[in-house]
Parts: sequence; structure tokens; C-alpha cells
Amino acid sequence: MHRLIAELYPLCRSLTGPGVRATLDRIALEVPLERSSYDSGTALFDWTVPDEWTIRDAWIAPEGSSGDPSERLVDFARSTLHVVGYSTPVDTVLSLDELRPHLHTLPDRPELVPYRTSYYTPTWGFCLADSLARQLPDQRYRVVIDSELRPGRLEWGEVVVAGESDATVVFSTHICHPSLCNDNLSGIAVLVELARVVASQPRRMSYRFLFVPGTIGSLAWLHRHRQRLDVVTHGLVVTGLGDSSAFTYKQSRRGNAAIDRMMSVLLRDQGAGDVRAWSPYGYDERQFCSPGFDLPFGRLTRGVHGEYPEYHTSADDLDFVSEHQLQGALDLLEQLVEVIEANGDVTSLSPYGEPQLGRRGLYSATGGAIDTRSVEMASLWVLDGAGRGDLVAVAERSGLPLAAVLHAAARLREAGLIEVGP
Repeated sequence: MHRLIAELYPLCRSLTGPGVRATLDRIALEVPLERSSYDSGTALFDWTVPDEWTIRDAWIAPEGSSGDPSERLVDFARSTLHVVGYSTPVDTVLSLDELRPHLHTLPDRPELVPYRTSYYTPTWGFCLADSLARQLPDQRYRVVIDSELRPGRLEWGEVVVAGESDATVVFSTHICHPSLCNDNLSGIAVLVELARVVASQPRRMSYRFLFVPGTIGSLAWLHRHRQRLDVVTHGLVVTGLGDSSAFTYKQSRRGNAAIDRMMSVLLRDQGAGDVRAWSPYGYDERQFCSPGFDLPFGRLTRGVHGEYPEYHTSADDLDFVSEHQLQGALDLLEQLVEVIEANGDVTSLSPYGEPQLGRRGLYSATGGAIDTRSVEMASLWVLDGAGRGDLVAVAERSGLPLAAVLHAAARLREAGLIEVGP
């Protein structure tokens, strides 16, 4: 996963353009990616697909410079963060006072370069370290942004894994940020691996893994599939999975959707993590959960956007994310998939009195890493849960690990004592 992030890191991604296409091309080398697009100018609910943005070069140098890299004070070739996303083309000479309104810095973090965009308001700008901006001599500067805005396409990709049922689980991540590893590339890398795992064996549910530009991309997907959204039973937006923080799960707008309950119990079992209530601010969960759709979409991150100093800065680099943390996120999402596959309402096939578990060998050693006593207790709780909800509810009421509850339920089903509904 970290190697994939390293390969994608130099690309200048935005809402549209060559960087997005190159990113989707690279993902397609790993998983079977279905590509979709909408033309610029297409109305998507209250939004409109913007013109496609292409950038080739950008720099600031003293007046009279030919643009030689050795003369450049700010250089897009050194970092894709140096240019405000969707900057209009410019080639001019300005005084320092004229240039300053177009310079973006972080005075509280003077050595870091911020990430800024202007997708829907035509303008241009540069991002640079505040320490450099303060040292610029009062002179005239050659300013060049070799960019182009013209009608083109908004593009996205998805991996579709068909299951026995049309009931669909959707995982989504954004692909529109330039060189930011945690808040962008970590979600891509983890979802690529999760898609590979999910497709490796038959599944009860169907799955879609979305790789979309932020906001406008999720709206495009919703617009394209708006007649079939009733099949979406669980959804999760993922990003920010590679930093050193514990997990943070943000509940869906519903607050009590099955995905909310599953993630809460899984994080409880880990003994670390934070569950937050819904708010209409964040990532693409805002679109999936908007009132007209109100889909059961939560969001999983480690560090929360805007709450760690590296967020949307040059410090969100390859050293900020680790393979260990990425693997931990993949492990958690694999557990979530197993819960989704196994969960359902419990019906007892022997409801009159407690079934005799001993003669069925249900007090024998269970093997594996799951505590035997927990599974034995979980068997009683699963039987008790008949008619009272699903297996996640059993884990909630009993306080037992969800893994033990699922294991016990599987053994009870094999013994013909329960059925677990869809």
C-alpha cells in the first residue's frame, strides 16, 4: 500500500484533468476498474461539471528571468502543492505588493506549504512556506502559470463485485488532491487492497468501491445511479487512514444505521477509537447522506480533517503515513466486511427451553484465536437474541466481542439451532 502511495504521490490531481486520468490508470493496473464520465457543463443536481483543468508548469522568479529552474523562487516542478488548484493561466510581471494577494501561506506553521483550491471561482495563486514569503525582496517578479481551462470531462472509477444479492455495500474515497498522502492517497491504497480481498471469494452481498473526485464526483455517481440507490444497504467513506492516530468513526445522518452499529462495536472491541455524531461538514458523506438521499453512509478516518497540524500541508508526505497503520485500517475494514456478510436477525429453531448444547459438542474447544469461554457465552446470548434483532445487537447487549458472537452463531447454525436472516 505504501509503495502505491509513493507512485501516486507526484501526480497533480484535481477535480478533472490528466492527473485524475493517470491516477485511475494506475488503480486499473491493480483492480478491474470501470470508468465513467460526465462532460463539462452537465448539471448534477444543484452543481455543474466544471471545465477540465490542465497544468503544465508554474513558477515565480525575479523580473527578467527566463524561467531557468535555478532562478525560480517557487516552482511547481518541486511540489504540486505550490499552485492553487484550478488556477487560471498567467504570464506577467508584478510588484511584490501586487503579488502578495495571490500568495497563500501558514503563518502559524511557517515552514509548511498549504494546499489551496479555487474550483468554481476563476482566479490564480501560489502556495509557499511563510518563511520564504517573508524573505521576498521588494522588487518585481515574473509570474507564470502555464495552465488551461477548457470543456472536457469529469471522470471517476469503480470496482464492482457482484454477490448473491443485489443488496449493495459501497465504499468511497476521493481522488482529487495533489501530493497529500494521508488525506487522499491512503484511502485509495486501502480501498484497492480491500477490493482485491472482497473479490477473492464468493460474497452474499454485492460491493462497489468508488474512486471519485470530491463532492462533484460523488454527486456524479449519485446522479448516474439515482434510480437504483434503494439497493444500497451500507456505505462508508474512507480517507486519512495512514497517520499515527487511533480510528475515528463518524455516524451516518440516521445515527442508528446498521453501519453505525457495526463500526461502533468493532471499535469497542479494539479498545481504541472515537465515535462521533453526524454533522453536515466533512467529506463525501455529506452528499450520500444529504436529505434527498439519506443513505446509510458513515465515515472512517484516523486523524480528523482540520484537527492535525499536517492536514492539507506539505507535511502530509510519505513519512507521515506508515504501512503499519494502513494495514491496521485494512484489517478493520476486512472485519467490517465479514460482519456485513454474517449479520442478520436471529430466529431460534429450538425456542422452548434452552437447547442442550453439550450433546451437540458446542461446549468443545473452538480452536483459533477466539476465546473458548467467550464463544460458549456468546452461544447463550445468540440463542437469547432470537426475535430481538440481529447479531450486532447480541454483541451490543452482551458486551462480548463481535468475533465471538459471529463464531458462535455459525456453530449454532451448523447445529440446526438457529437461522440468521438477511
